[in-house]
Amino acid sequence: MKRACVIGWPIEHSRSPLIHGYWLKKYGIAGDYAKLAVHPADVKKFLRSLAANDLAGCNVTVPHKEAAFAIADFKDPSAIAVGAANTIWRDGDKIGCANTDTYGFMTHLTREAPQWLKADRPVAILGAGGAARAIAYGFLEAGVSDIRVFNRSRDRAEELAAHFGSRVRADDWVQFETSANPYSVVVNTTTLGMKSASDVDFDLNQLPADCVVADIVYVPLETGLLRRARARGLQTVDGLGMLLHQAVPGFEKWFGVKTEVTAELRALIEADIRGAS
Repeated sequence: MKRACVIGWPIEHSRSPLIHGYWLKKYGIAGDYAKLAVHPADVKKFLRSLAANDLAGCNVTVPHKEAAFAIADFKDPSAIAVGAANTIWRDGDKIGCANTDTYGFMTHLTREAPQWLKADRPVAILGAGGAARAIAYGFLEAGVSDIRVFNRSRDRAEELAAHFGSRVRADDWVQFETSANPYSVVVNTTTLGMKSASDVDFDLNQLPADCVVADIVYVPLETGLLRRARARGLQTVDGLGMLLHQAVPGFEKWFGVKTEVTAELRALIEADIRGAS
């Protein structure tokens, strides 16, 4: 029986077992996917013991993504671009890693709002953490030539811009409202809007009518930013789709099946989120 898991510290909040468990059942695979709490001091030992623990690989969540990247023997370009990994797999006695957040976000965005690709305009990213790096990489791979990063700490935005080069520019957080750029996409990669947190309270009136507003927060399912964007008539893309799609590459690595994100799977995770609220 093939086995995989998700590790983090803490890990109780993870919905990855629900996602992968759904696919294991759907495709009739004799497999198991669990969630394991791994202390930061034990990450290297755990990952080097995948074979001994009969694990094909694992997902990695906070705070282990940078450590997993450093430990891996070979790295997918997505992980190299971000400097962090969320998906680990065994290849013989070696460990490979990737960052599938890029795949998850870009796949969901393009499925929900395919017109963004035709806009040929700048995109705006709110935040400059690991998720922002993954998404900036995705936009660059898609051919976007002008990415603006707005962050409360200008230094971190400058670091992100320097990492990717001239197509990415850093701006102060407060400059978002005064920027006159006709963005094709605005995406919030911060924790603002998450349950019990303050919200992104920017005025959205300067955005063009065909701008897409996305948020990677998925608890709540609709953040205040998305609610206000929808009220203004803008198309919105939520964070749950990113979570679901980022799981696809890992499942294929561990269990050998290319899965799909279905309405049934989404309904299952939505129900779990509502039940926990």
